[in-house]
Amino acid sequence: MTVERLFIAIAAVLGGTAVAAGAFATHALKPQLSERLLTVFETAARYQMYHALALLLVALVRHQGLGVPGLITASGWALIVGTAIFSGSLYALALTGQTMLGAVAPIGGAALMVGWGCLAVAGLLGTGEGIRSG
Repeated sequence: MTVERLFIAIAAVLGGTAVAAGAFATHALKPQLSERLLTVFETAARYQMYHALALLLVALVRHQGLGVPGLITASGWALIVGTAIFSGSLYALALTGQTMLGAVAPIGGAALMVGWGCLAVAGLLGTGEGIRSG
């Protein structure tokens, strides 16, 4: 399996579970959680969806041969790890009310920023000569 296919599969799982989390928040959690914790949960789902879409972009960019492949791959893995840590910690915070879990979210946020940074540098340093015609 290629890295591109793996990233597409992971992006699809992240996107699908983000939709499920959003529906779960609206239908099951709304009566159970405070407004603040519901907002935290919804933020987790929103960022998960944003970064599922970003991971699809990374797979497409890598497949097209744009940028520096190693940096693009690093971008994808950083987005995956960052999403898991950022959204995961916020989901856990919202469901348990344990505020110490909020201290983990910035680690995930930093990984997300690394992912975007790697993608930016890969695009700037790439030659663009690797674009594949379909």
